[in-house]
Amino acid sequence: MQVEKFYYDNRIVKAFGYATVIFGIVGMLAGLWAAIQIYYPAISLNLAPVTFGRLRPLHTNAIIFAFVGNASFAGIYYSLQRLCKTRLFSDKLSWIHFWGWQLIIVGAAITLPLGLTNGAEYAELIWPIDIAIALVWIIFGINLFGTIVKRREKHLYVAIWFYIATWVTVALLHIVRSVEIPYSLTGSYSWYAGVQDALVQWWYGHNAVAFFLTTPVLGLMYYFLPKAANRPIYSYRLSIIHFWALIFIYIWAGPHHLLYTALPDWAQSLGVVFSIMLIAPSWGGMLNGLFTLRGAWDKVREDPVLKFMVVAITCYGMATFEGPMLSLKNVNAISHFTDWTIAHVHIGGLGWNGFMAFAILYYMIPKMWDTALYSKKLATNHFWLGTIGIVVYAVPMYWAGFEQSIMWKSFTPEGQLKFQFLETVTNIKPLYLLRSIGGALYLAGAFIMVYNLYKTMAKGKFIANEAAEAPPLVKEIKHKKEYWHRILERKPMTMLVLSLVLVAIGGLIEIIPTFLVKSNIPTIASVQPYSPLELQGRDIYVREGCYTCHSQMIRPFRDEVKRYGEYSKAGEFVYDHPFQWGSKRTGPDLAREGGKQTDSWHYNHLYDPTSMSPGSLMPRYIWLLDDALDTASTPAKIRAMRTLGVPYPEGYDKIANRDLVQQADSIAANLKKDKIETPPNAEIVALIAYLQRLGTDIKAEPKQTVAERK
Repeated sequence: MQVEKFYYDNRIVKAFGYATVIFGIVGMLAGLWAAIQIYYPAISLNLAPVTFGRLRPLHTNAIIFAFVGNASFAGIYYSLQRLCKTRLFSDKLSWIHFWGWQLIIVGAAITLPLGLTNGAEYAELIWPIDIAIALVWIIFGINLFGTIVKRREKHLYVAIWFYIATWVTVALLHIVRSVEIPYSLTGSYSWYAGVQDALVQWWYGHNAVAFFLTTPVLGLMYYFLPKAANRPIYSYRLSIIHFWALIFIYIWAGPHHLLYTALPDWAQSLGVVFSIMLIAPSWGGMLNGLFTLRGAWDKVREDPVLKFMVVAITCYGMATFEGPMLSLKNVNAISHFTDWTIAHVHIGGLGWNGFMAFAILYYMIPKMWDTALYSKKLATNHFWLGTIGIVVYAVPMYWAGFEQSIMWKSFTPEGQLKFQFLETVTNIKPLYLLRSIGGALYLAGAFIMVYNLYKTMAKGKFIANEAAEAPPLVKEIKHKKEYWHRILERKPMTMLVLSLVLVAIGGLIEIIPTFLVKSNIPTIASVQPYSPLELQGRDIYVREGCYTCHSQMIRPFRDEVKRYGEYSKAGEFVYDHPFQWGSKRTGPDLAREGGKQTDSWHYNHLYDPTSMSPGSLMPRYIWLLDDALDTASTPAKIRAMRTLGVPYPEGYDKIANRDLVQQADSIAANLKKDKIETPPNAEIVALIAYLQRLGTDIKAEPKQTVAERK
C-alpha cells in the first residue's frame, strides 16, 4: 500500500503551551492574592480592581479558561494530529483560534478588574466577549472536525470521543447561559430571572466543570497516559461505558448546587439522583486510567510525567466521589456555603486539572524539542511541592468548613444562637493562613516547572513541522459481525449528533418545566420591581462582586431563620436579573438585610467595616463615597428590564431619574442627620438604597398566641 508523507504542526501546540504556562502563573498569583485577602484585607490596598470581589472572578476565569483551556487546546492539537495521522485541517484556523482565545483572555483580564461583569459565576464576562467566545469556539470546531474528516486512521480513538462531546456540549452551555439583553456596550441583564436564572446558571456552572474541566482532560488522559506508560489502555469496553454514561448523566446534576433553596423540590431531587449515579462512570474512568499502569509501577517511580498523572487521576476519583456525597441533602446541609466546597473544588482544580496540565507539558515539550527533559530531579521536586501544597491547601479548608457549619448551627441551652456570624469568620483565620501557604507551595512548584521547561527547550531544537507518514484512509470492506461501537467510531458526525442529543435531554427536562409551569414559581403580590436608585445600587453590588462573599438565600433551617429571618420564597426573585443567591458565606446572608441597620451604619460599614464590626475581614469600599452615579444609564436599564417583563409603566424610562433623585435626596438627608455629608449622586447612596430594600417585600406572618389560635 502506498504511504503518504506529511507533517504535524507543532508550532500551534507550542503557542498554546506557552500560553498555558504564562496564564497559569498569572491565574495562580491572582488566586494567592485573593486567598491572602480573606484574612488580611489590607492587601487590597484600597484599590477597587484588586478587591476580593473583583479578583476572585479574575482568578477563576484565568484558571478555567486561560490555564486549563490553553492546556487542553495544546494537548488536543498535539494528540489529534497523531491519532488521525494527519496535519490539522487548517493552519490559518489554528492561529485564528489561538489569537482569538488569547484576546478573549486579555479582554477578561481587563474587564473583570474594572467591574464589568454579568455577576454569574464562571460566566461573568460581558456580552461582547460572550459573542467572541462563541465565534472562536466555532472556529475551533471547524478545525477539530475538519481534521477528523481528513484523517488517515479509520477508527476514532476514545480521546477523540471526549473531544467531540466537549465541543458540542460547551457550545450548547455557552449559548443558553449567554442569552441576555444589552443596555450598553458593556452592560446587560440576564434573560432569566430569579429561580429560573439560578437553575440555568448551575446547569451551566456544574457542566462547565464537567465539559470544560473534565471531558477534554479525560480525553488527554486516554492519550497521554498510555503513551507515557508505553502500554495500551486497560479496557476498551470500559472506556465506552465511561464515555456514554458520563456525558448522559453529568448534565442532570446541576441542581445539586441549589439544595434547600427556592428551586422546586422535584428539580432538586433530580439533581441528587443523577449526582449519585455519576459515581459509577466517573470511577470507571479513574480505574481505567490506574489499571493501565498495572505492572508499570517501577516506571511510575522513575518518570515524573506518570507521577503527576497518577496523583491527577486519584484526585479526579476523590473529587468525583465527594461531589455526589455533597449532593446528598443531609451532607449538603452541612457543607453548602462553607469552605468545605472550596476544598472540594480545589482537589479537582489543583490535583486533577493542574497536575494533568503539568504532565502533558512535561511530556510534549521534550518531544517537540527532540531532547530529554532537562532535570527529572527538578520535575520530581515540583511534584512533591505541588502534592504537599494541595494537602496543605485542602485540609485546612475541610477543617474550616466543619467549624463554620458547627458554629452556625450551635444554640445555647436557652435556645439562642451561640455565636455571632463574625465569630465564625475570625475563628478560622489561622486556617485561611494555612490555605495560602499551601497555595504558595503549589505556585513555587509551578515556577520550578517554568525553569525546567526553559532549560529543556534551550538544550534542544524545536521541530516546527514534524515529519510523519501513513497509508491513506481506504474504504473499509464491511464485515458481517462487527461490534456496534466500531461502526460508530467511523462516523464522527453521527457521534456528534448522538452526543448532542444525550446532553440535551437532561437540560430540557429540568429547564423547560421550570419556565412553563407557573406553579413552580408562585407569584407574591407584595413583591415589586426595584426603584431606579435600587436598580442602580444592585448593579453596583454585582459590579463589586459582593455575591462572592454574601448569599441572598435563607434556607429553611432553624439556625438560618433565627439568624437572618424568614426563609426565602421562589416568588421573591422574579425581578432579579441576574439572581444573586451566591455560593459562599464569608460574610452573612443579606436576603433580609433591609431595615436592619440605619443608612449611616451602612455608610460607615462600607467606608471602614471594622468601625461597625470590629475584626471584620471585609475590604474598604472608599471609592463609592467619591464616584458619581451614572444616571445617564438609567433609562436604558429601565427599557431593558421592561423588555424582560419587569412591569415598569410604559414611558417610565423617561421619568425614572426623577424618582431616583427623590430617593437619593431622602437617603442623603438621613445621613446628614447622623452628621454624614455626602452628595446624593454618590454611588454609595445607590448601594445603600439597594441594601435597605433587600427582603422588605416579604414580611413574616405575626405569630399567634395560644389564645388567638383557640
